[in-house]
Amino acid sequence: MTRWVGIPRFGVLRKHWLLAIFLVVGLLLRTLATVAYWPAIIYTDSVQYLTNMGKLSPDQLNPIGYDFVLGPLVWIGGLPLVVIVQHLVGLFLGVAIYALARRLTVYRWLAAVAAAPILLDAYQVQIEQNIMAETTFDMILVAFLWLLLAKGVPGWRRAGVIGLLVGSAFAVRAIGMVLLIAVVIYLVVVGNAWRTRRMDVVRRTVAAIAGFGIVFAAYVGYYRAETGRWGFTGAENQILYGRTATVANCDKLPLNEGTRLFCPKEPLGQRLGVDKYAHNHYGDPNWPGPLPPGTTKRQLATEFAHLVITHQPLDVTWAALKDFAKGFAPTRTSSPDDVPLSRWQFQTVYPNLSDPNTAMAAVKWGGSEPHVAHVPAVVLRAYQLHGGYTSGTYLGLCVLIALAAVAGLGRARTSRLRSAALLPAAAGLILLLGSAAFEFSWRYQLPGLVFFPLAGAIGLRAVLGKDQARPAMADYPDVVDSKAVQAFGTPDFAPIVVVIAAYNEAGGIGPVLTNMPRACAGMSVDVLVVVDGATDDTADIARQHGAYVCVAPSNRGQGAALRLGYHLAAQGGAEYVVTTDADGQYDNSELAVLLEPILTDRADFVTGSRRLGAEDAESRLRWIGVRVFAVIASILTRRKLTDTSFGFRALRAELATAVTLREPQYQSSELLVGALAIGARVVELPMTMRRRGDGTSKKGPGLVYGANYGRVMTTTWLREYVLRPRRRKQRAWRTPADRTARTSR
Repeated sequence: MTRWVGIPRFGVLRKHWLLAIFLVVGLLLRTLATVAYWPAIIYTDSVQYLTNMGKLSPDQLNPIGYDFVLGPLVWIGGLPLVVIVQHLVGLFLGVAIYALARRLTVYRWLAAVAAAPILLDAYQVQIEQNIMAETTFDMILVAFLWLLLAKGVPGWRRAGVIGLLVGSAFAVRAIGMVLLIAVVIYLVVVGNAWRTRRMDVVRRTVAAIAGFGIVFAAYVGYYRAETGRWGFTGAENQILYGRTATVANCDKLPLNEGTRLFCPKEPLGQRLGVDKYAHNHYGDPNWPGPLPPGTTKRQLATEFAHLVITHQPLDVTWAALKDFAKGFAPTRTSSPDDVPLSRWQFQTVYPNLSDPNTAMAAVKWGGSEPHVAHVPAVVLRAYQLHGGYTSGTYLGLCVLIALAAVAGLGRARTSRLRSAALLPAAAGLILLLGSAAFEFSWRYQLPGLVFFPLAGAIGLRAVLGKDQARPAMADYPDVVDSKAVQAFGTPDFAPIVVVIAAYNEAGGIGPVLTNMPRACAGMSVDVLVVVDGATDDTADIARQHGAYVCVAPSNRGQGAALRLGYHLAAQGGAEYVVTTDADGQYDNSELAVLLEPILTDRADFVTGSRRLGAEDAESRLRWIGVRVFAVIASILTRRKLTDTSFGFRALRAELATAVTLREPQYQSSELLVGALAIGARVVELPMTMRRRGDGTSKKGPGLVYGANYGRVMTTTWLREYVLRPRRRKQRAWRTPADRTARTSR
């Protein structure tokens, strides 16, 4: 079988494999949506966009910016082309978010996680299948982030372009204007220029405001020319009325004959939702009945809303904040007063056909009657209703991580990414809060998929610091392995070989070797110390204590040293390989207990467990990590495990060389998960773990180590359990005759 390693055309895929998986799944979801709902999903707003393409009337419910995108696409290929382009844009946005995260030095796996929501969220896919402005708006949001974050601190020229971009966001969705607040905040704080270069801050801030002002003034001027009055959207009165009608205490408001007509009939506590008052009531041409002479519905609704805001500011604010908080709920649910969630869910019948304009629009601009392909619709609906969306709680956690970085938690205090984490977090919060001030709808929460995962990824990178993980290893033997093997030779080993990886362990390895048993279960024991590019006299001390010593010419990490040791032991005739650390944390007198399940053929791989035995923990964070990763590994492998990182372990030599090992660091979980994946029998035994006998841990900060350890565990699981062909796992590491078969990888 052709391997990806070393093949140039697969290099990009192998390097960005997690993003590639998300892209493939995202493409599949979008293909199903395109096939399922033909020619597109047409909502009430869709008809308004389509009918306004030629007129470009600025006083409609929605701004006209989307019509400039919609019109040419409909003219070229009708509604099917529109949704295909929108789906392609959705995929492109995922790649753009990933690329921006990587440009900001976010770890690859974390950058892919940041891109996953926009690629995989079913509500995002559904809105792309709609003839709606959200995809165009998202494209502007991502361009906005790239312009601000991708090339360092913006100068006044780039700030001016950013202002124009915010203006274009406003022209697509009026709420986009609030992004200017986030822009100003970012331009003030980025680079700490406000402390030393205040005129630079003033220039770029003024340029951004001016850029937005140009677009806004042009739009308002066009509105004035077309309607004869000042304004920028036809929705401002009815949406504001809907928000205030839900909380208006009419008995305490100074209402006149006209404004009293706008007071809801329902008593407080039984009011309908914003959507009902803004659209069902206000949108009814016969409501609220005859008006006083010389007044208009628009005028009186605006006056009523202003009275409520003036006299009940806390009630209006509290209602908006409650709606804002709904977006961070763990699941997608809606209250009876909200915009129905079903509008943004895939249905098994074509939606909104009760409105005759839906079918008319499908025929006129899509070329066919609207219809549903049942099977893909069922698949999409099942995916959406059973977890195929991004939890609001997860998005909230991303915001908290970003804000923690802004506050200087962990390594973020010295990181240059604090401002970068602030921008998407602030922009998302301001945008969603602005939307909630008028009306809550899960549709309006979708920009959070662009902003919050990216903010969390940047924030986590800032808190953890630079990725200390090293590149994956090539097949054994690589260049370093070959040089080490050539210098080491080919000795004959005893049946049991204890492999110790050592890097600058001169102060502690002596007692470890002194206390190592020389025989076990009637078999001789040899010790092989693999010195991983050490700069001290670890190798000399190991030789003085009678150990075999193989010196790797450069430091690569414990995983690389152990892999080299496994292959040397197997090639030298060893039957069983034991690993222990060079720092004296493990009790070598437990060697016989460790090997017993293998020698009695009850196991192929035995690992100690500090949780089943005894532990003198020196870090509370690592104490927690051991338990968390044990739970994760148990879920992934469907095998109860209590300790995935215990360094005192024994396994058959053939198994040690059969497991695919790529990680130069954080290798414990790769070995354990890999062994389980190829059918090895794994046993855990109670063992003792002490504090280091000498020196300090080389694992790095706990959070950084934990993040990389988790990455290795999950990627190993994906590689071995998901991506590998099933027949390779079934073949396992034994031949049909139950003889062990060595393989080299």
